[in-house]
Amino acid sequence: MMKQLFPIRHVMGYIASLVLSAAALTVIYADFSDTANMVILLITAIIQASLQLFVFMHIGENADTKKELYLNLAYALFVGLVTIFGTLFIFVWGWYA
Repeated sequence: MMKQLFPIRHVMGYIASLVLSAAALTVIYADFSDTANMVILLITAIIQASLQLFVFMHIGENADTKKELYLNLAYALFVGLVTIFGTLFIFVWGWYA
């Protein structure tokens, strides 16, 4: 009974998230080249995003259709890109009033 109630998958996902965050943090403290830094950040970011989607957001567990799943992912990607490029547009490139 207790084994069914304990969220071992979530605990392992949390630990994996902490390990991936620590791996990404090595970019600041280690003396790697710029290319190595970008590779480390890119790999840890992709794994972290996948981990968040599948473990914590339960993507794919109860999806009625694949179309709905891909539509939700596309919308999330669109919102993320608009946020990132909107911020760059305003603050970095100086397009503010």
